[in-house]
Amino acid sequence: MYPTEETREKALLVGVHFPYEEKWEKVDSLEELQNLSKTAGVVVVEKLLQNLQRPNPRSFIGKGKADELGAISSSLGVNTIIFDEELSPSQVANLQSITGEKVIDRTELILDIFAQHAHTKGAQIEVELTQLLYRLPRLTGKGVVLSRLGGGIGTRGPGETKLETDRRRIRARIRTLKKSLKDIEKAKMVQSRRREGMRRIAIVGYTNAGKTSVMNAITKAGLKTDDQLFSTLDATTRVFTSGDRKKYLITDTVGFIRRLPHGIVSSFHSTLEEAVIADLRLHVVDVSHPYVEFQISAGNEILEALGVEKKPSIYVFNKIDLAQDEVGYLRRRFPNSVFTSAVNGMGIDELREMIEGFYKN
Repeated sequence: MYPTEETREKALLVGVHFPYEEKWEKVDSLEELQNLSKTAGVVVVEKLLQNLQRPNPRSFIGKGKADELGAISSSLGVNTIIFDEELSPSQVANLQSITGEKVIDRTELILDIFAQHAHTKGAQIEVELTQLLYRLPRLTGKGVVLSRLGGGIGTRGPGETKLETDRRRIRARIRTLKKSLKDIEKAKMVQSRRREGMRRIAIVGYTNAGKTSVMNAITKAGLKTDDQLFSTLDATTRVFTSGDRKKYLITDTVGFIRRLPHGIVSSFHSTLEEAVIADLRLHVVDVSHPYVEFQISAGNEILEALGVEKKPSIYVFNKIDLAQDEVGYLRRRFPNSVFTSAVNGMGIDELREMIEGFYKN
């Protein structure tokens, strides 16, 4: 039984704009936060963008602003406030005390989505480990607050019962998860050695850029695609044969997103491993996105964090059927790239030829 709009969480989204930041960036980031919230199953009631000179160390936005958020939440029937920033444990506790509502930040929301979308054992372990490492310093008093404010986003994954135990038991659980993850990585290493000498390709890029659709277009795999953020969390590998009659291994990896904390990138090493060891990366970009180059930069930052920013890659500008006006500029800006519409097959033959050409050279 699926939750109705009446039973789903209702959220107020809060973005903060500082004088040294571009306002359009914060507006777009708040729009992305709304899409993330919808992916998590939340009803977004209202969005607010606050102008601030500097963060308040106690409550990030200051007590007066927090009082206003509490009043707005009460009048709109909101039960969750989601900040488009990373908050400290004390800031979360103070904001919840002032507003009387559950408060989570952008990172907590992303981790909640990961918890919903992790299906393989390895991905589930990575999600739980990352959540525990992130929540451990935020544990003080949180169990009481969560009991009062209810469950929902920010409480999935390990579950409230695990999070409300003492720190010693949580640290023991972290050690167990790390050991389990090492065992899985050892098994993957054995599998990886069996694949040595094979042509290996990784599909990378911003979440919802159409990576799985590109994978389907190349391989005819028929993988499920969804128009939502982080629909793919578990890496999926398929074999395809190109026109040169050679076999290729191609892997669809978890999507990137801006301002993804470094701790998440390092914790998801196993899931992102194929992006590191592949011979070639297909960096898929949604050409229809209004800030397409910003998405490219965000993707490149993740590749840099993985240490593969200088390794061979091909930009695949996808969804050209939705953004013909941008194609000419991007062709001039990125000459050694390919332009595709994975849903109708445009540019896929050219992409296959570029892949073959890479291995020939």
